[in-house]
Amino acid sequence: MNAEDFAAVSEKLTGIAMTAGAFRAGIVPTAAVKTDAAFRKMCEQNLCGNYGRSWMCPPDAGPIEELMAEVRAYSHILVYQTVGELEDSYDFEGMMEAGARHNQVVNRVRDAMKAEPLRKVLHLGAGGCRMCEVCAKKTGEPCRHPDLAMSSLETYGINVSELAKAAGMKYINGQNTVTYFGAALFDL
Repeated sequence: MNAEDFAAVSEKLTGIAMTAGAFRAGIVPTAAVKTDAAFRKMCEQNLCGNYGRSWMCPPDAGPIEELMAEVRAYSHILVYQTVGELEDSYDFEGMMEAGARHNQVVNRVRDAMKAEPLRKVLHLGAGGCRMCEVCAKKTGEPCRHPDLAMSSLETYGINVSELAKAAGMKYINGQNTVTYFGAALFDL
């Protein structure tokens, strides 16, 4: 693919993210994406409460080395962010509402990208899969929606703060805001 065709595809994909409600969007070659197995250690601390309780989170999402290798199996990544306003830095309810709005953006991006002629796509969100109100893992069942379920960027060992820099975005967008990131790894 020549540079002009790639520019058109990039514009189309970033346009999808912006139309879906993203604050900013950009395309980065996966060679510029920094991964680190240390993110698995952070997951094991279970600060979010999903470790071992969601099919799309560690350890059930797969070995970190395999997931980081999967990132490298794609040529590019569409990175997008949403920014939510908070009353103050302790506004947990505002963070959850912004997270829910972000997940709506992620789902709209995923749905819109289905129409694009890409060879393969892997969608990643923020904070683990939120497809089901209660993950089937918690009830001892197989994943109810394996075609829609989505892991987080961190599950794949992606350093989101470095990814933001590579995409020309801020990781933190000001006082009393919360920023969430989504991505779609793809091959043309």
